Amino acid sequence: MNTSNHQQQELKRTMKSRHLFMISLGGVIGTGFFLSTGYTINQAGPTGAVLSYLVGGFIMYLTMLCLGELSVAMPVSGSFQTYTTRFIGPATGFAVGWLYWLGWAVTVALEFLSAGQLMLRWFPHSPVWMWCAIFAVLLFVLNALSAKAFAEAEFWFSSIKVLAIILFIVLGGAAMFGIIDMKNGHSAPMFSHFFDDGLFPNGLAILMVTMISVNFSFQGTELIGIAAGESENPEKTIPRSIRQTVWRTLVFFVLAVTVLAGLIPWQKAGVIESPFVVVFDNIGIPYAADIMNFVILTALLSVGNSGLYAATRMLFSLSQEGMASPVLSKLNKRGIPMNALLLTLAIACLSLLSSVVAAKTVYVWLLSLAGLGAIVGWIAISASQLFFRRKFIREGGRVEDLKFKTPLYPFLPLLALTLNSIVVISLAFDAEQRMALYCGLPFLIGCYLLYFLRVKKTQNNKKVQQSLQLKEEKQMII
Repeated sequence: MNTSNHQQQELKRTMKSRHLFMISLGGVIGTGFFLSTGYTINQAGPTGAVLSYLVGGFIMYLTMLCLGELSVAMPVSGSFQTYTTRFIGPATGFAVGWLYWLGWAVTVALEFLSAGQLMLRWFPHSPVWMWCAIFAVLLFVLNALSAKAFAEAEFWFSSIKVLAIILFIVLGGAAMFGIIDMKNGHSAPMFSHFFDDGLFPNGLAILMVTMISVNFSFQGTELIGIAAGESENPEKTIPRSIRQTVWRTLVFFVLAVTVLAGLIPWQKAGVIESPFVVVFDNIGIPYAADIMNFVILTALLSVGNSGLYAATRMLFSLSQEGMASPVLSKLNKRGIPMNALLLTLAIACLSLLSSVVAAKTVYVWLLSLAGLGAIVGWIAISASQLFFRRKFIREGGRVEDLKFKTPLYPFLPLLALTLNSIVVISLAFDAEQRMALYCGLPFLIGCYLLYFLRVKKTQNNKKVQQSLQLKEEKQMII
């Protein structure tokens, strides 16, 4: 009987390597990439923008190396929340898990709202809430069918974004070097915009601020770890997906920003709603604005789809760890934690409502928490790897036996932990990002208090009950 129940509580391993790769891209390439790159170029200058993305990509690379070792050794759906609980402490795992869950739930709401507003371009007289409801139902169905249905949908969502970026890099690069003529008759700029006003036209101080915001744009790659619990043959698929995600994401981001900075003067880049639209339009592609509107809409739905999945699996993991109601870890016949999915969607819709009712207070707080959740997750990943490796060796394990190893231990994990921590500390020096600390620190402290005052006692009582049950079963067998 116990074996049967255990099997029912395990997620189904149906995801392939291509699914994992596209899921991680789905969480990364969103509106921030398509809309905010112009602002980054305007603030940091062309060279500074490229440098910012390289630094952000390097931090992502270090963090993903740590995640690779952990997720191959323990491919569970809770990912870094489970690792944090086991290797750092259950109270920290509780706080990190709930912050990450809330962050993605709020992000899903933001994607619904942004997607609804994009639809006004084609249906100007339609209500935004109607589109929010339609997209909410669509993503709920995709997540409720099966993990494979979600992954397949995410594969195609992400494919559209990737194709659009590749097309932009190829055509924009050709225009930049004069292989194809610009519609406005201007000569090929080559790299002239990079040197017109010096390498850092606004100084080095602004470079640090842009590096913070750029680092946030890489967050979402950690979804590979969350999807690990439902992937086929995780020993092979996870390392392959991590390698593909790191180098392809970095190449896409850096090349696209280089082309943008090469074609648009940095002074004008920040005042353009979408620099991609301007470049496509100058190259002479018809309906450039409509094409990019569709691509950005796909990007929004992709991030929302990945976010709903990530938040649902995090809630499922918290329930399995005894840190949330046991009802949330129940799976249906298709292997979906339906109660966790419904609760996540409900919270997303409530936070969406706050964008209308309390936009200047509650909604701003929630958005700030959403931004902080992912970077705290990255800190937890790098710290967990340090503690995991130390415990693994102390208990007699051999490093050679690990299927995926973070190289240069402990230097690279320590560097990842340090750089991620610097990003969080740097938020205090950015007026626009400071709210994340004002909201995040009290939330984390509240989670710690709740754990020690209530959750820990509940877990201890549960352990006592399980111990008594095992004794009774042994006595019955005797």
